[in-house]
Amino acid sequence: MNYFDKEINKKYFNIGEVAKSLNVNTSLIRFWEEKFDILNPKKNKKGKRKYTKYDIRILNEIYNLVKEKGYTIKGANSIIKNKNSSVNQNEIVESLVKIKKSIEKLRDRI
Repeated sequence: MNYFDKEINKKYFNIGEVAKSLNVNTSLIRFWEEKFDILNPKKNKKGKRKYTKYDIRILNEIYNLVKEKGYTIKGANSIIKNKNSSVNQNEIVESLVKIKKSIEKLRDRI
């Protein structure tokens, strides 16, 4: 396999790459950043945005809700916030279960 056949696994993507993948203008992505608190890409020292795969998933969800399903910004924001709060609760419960098991193992050793 030569160099050009390898799949490149990038950690960060610039706004142009993200806009191209969504087939939207970069200005729309900047607008969504202002309207959706959950969307907060990292910025380098020069202020250039660096999007992670997580950011891109959120943008895809926003695109799906606003452009394809016709939700308002407010409606899409509400759906995304509710979805993320339930995901966070599940992650918290999973973490607590792991901690409980660790404590039980320590207790059994004593």
